[in-house]
Amino acid sequence: MPLNTFSPVSGNALGKPTESLPKGSKVSVIGAGAFGGWTALFLLRKGYAVTLIDAWGPGNSRSSSGDETRVIRSTYGANEFYFDLNVRALELWKEHEQRWNRKLFQNKGVLWFCYQSSTPLVDDSVPFTQKHNMEYEKLTPSEVQKRYPIVNTADLSHAWFDPHGGCLQAREACQAVQKAFVQEGGTFIQAKAIPGKTERNQLQSVKLSTGDELRADAFIFACGSWLGKLFPEVLGTIITCTKQEVYYFGVPHQQASTFDKLPVWVDVDGKDFYYGIPGNKYRGFKIGVDERGEPFDPTTGERTSNPQVLAKARKFLAHRFPALKDAPIIENRVCPYENSPDGNFIFDHHPEITNLFFLGGGSGHGFKHGPALGEKVSSILTGDEPIPHLFLLDKS
Repeated sequence: MPLNTFSPVSGNALGKPTESLPKGSKVSVIGAGAFGGWTALFLLRKGYAVTLIDAWGPGNSRSSSGDETRVIRSTYGANEFYFDLNVRALELWKEHEQRWNRKLFQNKGVLWFCYQSSTPLVDDSVPFTQKHNMEYEKLTPSEVQKRYPIVNTADLSHAWFDPHGGCLQAREACQAVQKAFVQEGGTFIQAKAIPGKTERNQLQSVKLSTGDELRADAFIFACGSWLGKLFPEVLGTIITCTKQEVYYFGVPHQQASTFDKLPVWVDVDGKDFYYGIPGNKYRGFKIGVDERGEPFDPTTGERTSNPQVLAKARKFLAHRFPALKDAPIIENRVCPYENSPDGNFIFDHHPEITNLFFLGGGSGHGFKHGPALGEKVSSILTGDEPIPHLFLLDKS
């Protein structure tokens, strides 16, 4: 597994056709996170009878789609597929903000701290920015320091500023999607769901923790870090869950406004890839650790910090933002990453059950793509698009 998935492995551009699902069919989507919620909403709009199921509710604290914020950025190195997917996602985020009259996207921009003169992770995306009229701005260390004096630039070659990115209200967005889904005619059930009986290569139903059994024509399991445990024979070695730590630090009162106005940032050191989301509704200075952590159980795992991981993050914070050397932790969170082997998303049917689909592999970068991915999945099920090769379980 790569140390990070800021740029998932590229692959074949071809896709795999799948049999279309007739309009009006019953579809059950299990998981109301970024992938499942948006998929349920777009399927509903396509004319399907959709039921959305989640054990703890949309944006719950155990989920990978929880917490306050998530980064939205188009930078994926030479991987144009994900750049384009983010462009569409950003359009849909803005469209739904207007539609729901609810602010979910903060256009703070994204600042990439680069150590080397050549930084393919960002450099290789520049042609795509020009193609979409979404150009980045290259800044020298002195320009960064003049614009953002709280940043130590001593070890940086340069920085790239993406003025089109920023952050999303994660937990609030999941709940907004679920609310819209219900208002538009969908059915939401809060319950744990497990696969029921299979007959003639078709899943007949899911069993709910309420004691009920729900039948449908197609089932989409979009339950994040739980996928590997639900389907160990297929996904047990494909979907893994790691413990990723997030900290909120209290900034000095003299510089609170300055820190709040800093863009979203990513430190491209080639290993840890620390990232931060400052100034979200005055919650504190958020820093996340993208280097893959220890294996984690999303149901029973304790949401407490690892002292060694925290100490390392503090050391970095004191270096890059000297004013935060002795900053107190206001709170800490754990974001379970649901990792795929190559960082690509997964959407494919069970190899032996043709109406059971897996949707997952968010790998720490999936949240922002939710609306575009949901739109794409709905088009795949109607037969208007093939399944992208990058999403397949078997890419051979």
